Amino acid sequence: MIKVSNEDLLFAIDEKPETMYVWHSRFEDRFKDHAHLKGQLTYVEGGIIFLYTKEKSYFLPARHYVWIPAGVEHHLQHRYHAAIVRNIYFDTTTDEENPFYKQIGIYPVNNLLLEMFLFSERWNGNIEPKTKEYDFLSTLKNILPIVSEHPLPIALPTTENQRLRPALRHIVDHLSNDALSLESVSKTMGFSERTLSRLFQSALETSFFQYLKLARMIKAMEKLLETDLTISEIAYAVGYNSISSFSNTFYKVVGKRPSEFKELKQSTLTKLNTV
Repeated sequence: MIKVSNEDLLFAIDEKPETMYVWHSRFEDRFKDHAHLKGQLTYVEGGIIFLYTKEKSYFLPARHYVWIPAGVEHHLQHRYHAAIVRNIYFDTTTDEENPFYKQIGIYPVNNLLLEMFLFSERWNGNIEPKTKEYDFLSTLKNILPIVSEHPLPIALPTTENQRLRPALRHIVDHLSNDALSLESVSKTMGFSERTLSRLFQSALETSFFQYLKLARMIKAMEKLLETDLTISEIAYAVGYNSISSFSNTFYKVVGKRPSEFKELKQSTLTKLNTV
């Protein structure tokens, strides 16, 4: 595989607005914040990916893909080992036909989509209109709104507020502490509870407790997919001393029980070993 510079690759993706662009690669944290003139579809085989935008950070687990609309500034960062990242950049000619294409979303990959992703690995670079390859990718794009009805509801709001950012780092660094609370974080960071609560609402448009819950669920999802810890060990590691409380909260946020979500790891490994 010929290695090109970041600048050359970003230029190549958008050089011909009428084409689609295919890029499969061993994952590297190659790009800082950037945007494309095309919509981006990314599927990662193995590992965990985080998508960062100006407003939120998104968790992309195994057996899921992310849709990033054209023009959205972002960067991707991987955690742990990632095998291959499959990127397809679509022209925007049909984006007005469905609101799906106008918002970021993370969705589970069914067998049909997975086979289509794998089929596309034989191509690389620009895919010109009026070709069989272009028609195939157009079909892939057109079925996304049909088969992607249930986005993964996991996104942490982010902020450039310099008063709040240290508190967010403290929360993420101490998720295993079951005594973590608005009161304890306020004392540690030198805020009154009222002030910290208002900062969350004004800067993140969410409550302290909602942010803490989402942060814990994201960490739990990481551990479920990337470690061999038991569910009870993971519950304690993210600040829950009740397995049932952890499981119920996980189900409300993710839509699956922790045991069901953990099965994604094995199904992904099985699929990769048969490719």
